[in-house]
Amino acid sequence: MTAVNSSTDAHLQISEDAGPSHWLVGLGTFASRWPLGAAGAVIIVLMIGSAVFAPFIAPYDPLETDFAAQFSPPTMAHWLGTDAFGRDLLSRIIYGSRTALLVGFASAFLGATLGAMLGVASAYFGGPIDLVVQRLVDIFLAFPIIILALAVVSILGTGVSNVIMAITVPMIPNCARVVRSSALAVRQMPYVDAARAAGFGYARIIFRHMLPNVMAPYLIMLTAFVGQAILLEASLSFLGLGVAEPTPAWGLMLRGAAVEFAESAPWMAIFPGLAISLGVFAFNLFGDALRDALDPKLRTL
Repeated sequence: MTAVNSSTDAHLQISEDAGPSHWLVGLGTFASRWPLGAAGAVIIVLMIGSAVFAPFIAPYDPLETDFAAQFSPPTMAHWLGTDAFGRDLLSRIIYGSRTALLVGFASAFLGATLGAMLGVASAYFGGPIDLVVQRLVDIFLAFPIIILALAVVSILGTGVSNVIMAITVPMIPNCARVVRSSALAVRQMPYVDAARAAGFGYARIIFRHMLPNVMAPYLIMLTAFVGQAILLEASLSFLGLGVAEPTPAWGLMLRGAAVEFAESAPWMAIFPGLAISLGVFAFNLFGDALRDALDPKLRTL
């Protein structure tokens, strides 16, 4: 009995010691196989860190105006210059990451989750229900995402919550179509038939047996949607249909850098544009790497 206990304790000790190292090895493997995806992940972490610690990182209040420093070029006092109201661009870009990530993560999570549930339910029920759902999905997919977002936000109005809803709606059919294709294969699995034979209701089968088995495409779509949502939020804000002044937002900063300031103060458009491009680029790179890592067909041996 003592030997057995000693063996068990040793096994538990090895398992506990191997836990952190296992994660480190996994991260190292991910970085070596997909260096661009790892670079995107680093940028995402930096964006999240800047959004969380914005009050400690930003050198100025993003809403503070200083008309004596209007259109100031990048200097030691204002590293990225100032805008038409004398507000520090670096501080507004840092605080703008909060708006971008809030809208991006919220709309991507809602769109991907609702789309995944719709896709799995459509695949499970099949027949007329699946036919009707897929035809509705086809109708929504026939319109560009930006057109649907503009239609929704024109109905609901501006504001962060309305922008989130406007971006969520176009993402639902995209995720529903992708997840449905995976759910059709899961529906034919023996454990789903066993759950039906055991008398389980459709809700339990969908949420407990089918949804967990389509998490790979769900996570891939979720990551890809964040970059699209950041770009859509910037587009809507640039058009005047997103968040309103004086909220720091990257698209709104581009709107403030109007054509008349393009030659006299080009930094007003360059730096917010770089922030948008870098954020979208990072999420796209990480999403592509995550797709390759989670999809067995694309995995390199």
